[in-house]
Amino acid sequence: MTTAPTAACARTAPAIHPSILNCDIAHLADELARIEGADGVHVDVMDNHFVPNLSWGLPVVEAVVAHTPLPVDAHLMIEDPDRWGPAYAEAGCRIVTAHSEALVAPVRLARELHRLGAGAGLALRPSTPLEAVEDVLGEFDLLLIMTVEPGFGGQAFIESMLPKIERARRLVGRRGLELRIQVDGGVSAGTIERAAQAGAEVFVAGSAVYGAQDALAAIEELRALARAHAH
Repeated sequence: MTTAPTAACARTAPAIHPSILNCDIAHLADELARIEGADGVHVDVMDNHFVPNLSWGLPVVEAVVAHTPLPVDAHLMIEDPDRWGPAYAEAGCRIVTAHSEALVAPVRLARELHRLGAGAGLALRPSTPLEAVEDVLGEFDLLLIMTVEPGFGGQAFIESMLPKIERARRLVGRRGLELRIQVDGGVSAGTIERAAQAGAEVFVAGSAVYGAQDALAAIEELRALARAHAH
């Protein structure tokens, strides 16, 4: 397997990646400073085509990279990620994740992202079976299992995704893959334990962090809960 930067992809302790979808974008630098104790920054890029919402693109991602020392994790919920994905690596994202449902040539994109020095992530909507991507997982560094329908923050965690996380964890172990499992959607102090028990290692938390009065304390609580219940 082609490897990518170890800081983004090495299998380590549970990692918390707050999503800036829930931050006050008018005060981006200050909002990034609120989460300086996190393990990464998750940036949701939405084009109002692949998902029914519009967020931001390369200019905001470039601003995030410029204003935080944390690794930036770009989640592309867009059409034609084969074309646009490399630009996010060139912008300085540590890992770039594209949806399998929108990709035409996932292996080619993964290899191009690695060539540019970024990790490659592959995302699955709740209805997309793990089996649809099993044969290409060896090319990737991160598997993002959506635990809500992509497109909007603040949704409730879909409990029926837990068996999917468990199957992914067994697959990774059975094949000896250098692959981290990320979950995104409804992650909170009330759900992170079950996701960690199922085998997730990287947790995207939006409102659970930015909706807290003390974002750093919220991050520490989530990390401690995940560590205590890690698979």
